[in-house]
Amino acid sequence: MARVPYPNPSGYEREPLAERIKRERNGKILNLYKMLLHSPPLAEGWLSFFTALRQRTELPGRYRELAILRVAVLNGADYEFDAHVPFALREGIAQVAIDALRADRVPDGLDDADRAVLSYANSMTREINVPDEVFSQVREHFSERYTVELTATIAAYNCVSRFLQALRIDHE
Repeated sequence: MARVPYPNPSGYEREPLAERIKRERNGKILNLYKMLLHSPPLAEGWLSFFTALRQRTELPGRYRELAILRVAVLNGADYEFDAHVPFALREGIAQVAIDALRADRVPDGLDDADRAVLSYANSMTREINVPDEVFSQVREHFSERYTVELTATIAAYNCVSRFLQALRIDHE
């Protein structure tokens, strides 16, 4: 049960933003966004930032979703993991690989770029200060733009999982 009750999204200040969230998030307001609606400016900034990360960056979705799933496992954020399984499947990540990630195992059949993403997510989440050898693996496979977008994705989804876990946001 969430530590803070979810607000009514139809309050006068929240209603236009709630409608925007529905438009940009497949017609529904997930509990994460319901909670954020306690602070409309925060919810609006969050929505803009995560829409940019997920829909306006050039980093291939496979790498984005591998990173997000790994961060979710490392932070014990089942809500985040479950929310991203459909996206991971759409990006070509096999269910067997998703199951291995959920079990905190490195999936079989990953290429070097996939493994570099997982290693980078591990370091950014666990150690904060990424060792040069881990960063070098990322740079070996990714352009400057992709490296920046991957870094922002890992950092941002660490924020998501910490928000979810601290407030104990309920699964849908």
